Amino acid sequence: MPTIEEFNKRVQLETEKYEKLITRRNKKTEDYNGIYDRYEYPVLTAAHAPLIWRYDFNYETNPYFMERLGVNAALNSGAIELNGKFYLVVRVEGNDRKSFFAVAESDNGIDNFRFWDYPVLLPDTNPEETNVYDMRLTKHEDGWIYGVFCSESKDTSSSDLSAANAQAGIVRTKDLKTWERLPNLKSKSPQQRNVVLHPEFVDGKYAFYTRPQDDFIQTGSGGGVCFGLVEDINNPVICTEEKVISPRVYHTLTEVKNGAGAVPIKTPKGWIHIAHGVRNTAAGLRYVIYVFATDLKDPSKLIASPSGLFIAPHGNERVGDVSNVVFTNGAIARENGDVYIYYASSDTRMHVATTTIDKLMDYTFNTPSDALRSVDCVKQRYELIEKNLKHLGK
Repeated sequence: MPTIEEFNKRVQLETEKYEKLITRRNKKTEDYNGIYDRYEYPVLTAAHAPLIWRYDFNYETNPYFMERLGVNAALNSGAIELNGKFYLVVRVEGNDRKSFFAVAESDNGIDNFRFWDYPVLLPDTNPEETNVYDMRLTKHEDGWIYGVFCSESKDTSSSDLSAANAQAGIVRTKDLKTWERLPNLKSKSPQQRNVVLHPEFVDGKYAFYTRPQDDFIQTGSGGGVCFGLVEDINNPVICTEEKVISPRVYHTLTEVKNGAGAVPIKTPKGWIHIAHGVRNTAAGLRYVIYVFATDLKDPSKLIASPSGLFIAPHGNERVGDVSNVVFTNGAIARENGDVYIYYASSDTRMHVATTTIDKLMDYTFNTPSDALRSVDCVKQRYELIEKNLKHLGK
């Protein structure tokens, strides 16, 4: 058995390694598309989870300094700026497969994210709830910060042990420390995931972007990202038809399913939405991030839909628990026009991409829409090539 001196040496070594990771400076990669910048390192990984979450520091009860409660992944975080600091409410997945929420903060939004000592302990109001994950954070004009997340429970009507029910859980807070649990969102759909609360009232009501599904995994008749209204947030029932605003379309990146991502960003030209789309491949489902825009006065009205993906997994981002995936449910738009998009790769780690409101608007409103047929997509490229050759005098 190790001596107390050996135990203390190991504690010191792991603490120093942890601090080196936490304080590592991030830097932009050389990748360029003119739209956003990517960064060399993830902003959060499982290794960023505090040592006091994972290890027993008592020599008497843990002489080998073994990890007692391991952390498997840090992913899919909501994001918010408060008092000049960047906060992520992260989905942390333990080695036991259970997810929970934890707050990490940074002064600059691209590195030095540090978790608070304690994870979020949500009010335990639903005894059937087994797992929670993927919180979106909305600063609402009513003065509250709302967190909308997936509340998952066992589907007891099925003999399939993996069958589950997904509902949209709702909490609210003023400081990310004290959380009030509200009833789950109710709609006509038996399954709701990837639900986002709009930051402003619409016709005096709370507006939600939903994704109705027939099944936990398969969308079935679900038509895409939808829009619906709620009269009373304390009794959150969709009181209107859920109108499809970003549809699933054959042979596009949203063919299998799509879902709202970050809380929409208000710009002079419209609400810009950063969402995810899913298509099937020989290697399994591929998740990418795409963008669309809705009208400022009527957020249920689609006004721009640039063609194709916005962010796809690159390099090491393609490897992880669920490979070939990028997913976002958090972005921060600052008053100075800077935008920080937080996205997870392969259900394993968190990254950031930075851009500006001006660039987002340029991309969203000046990128051609999907022509939907190969021959027409080639015609789009011909037009661009001819324009460039004429400009270059060739």
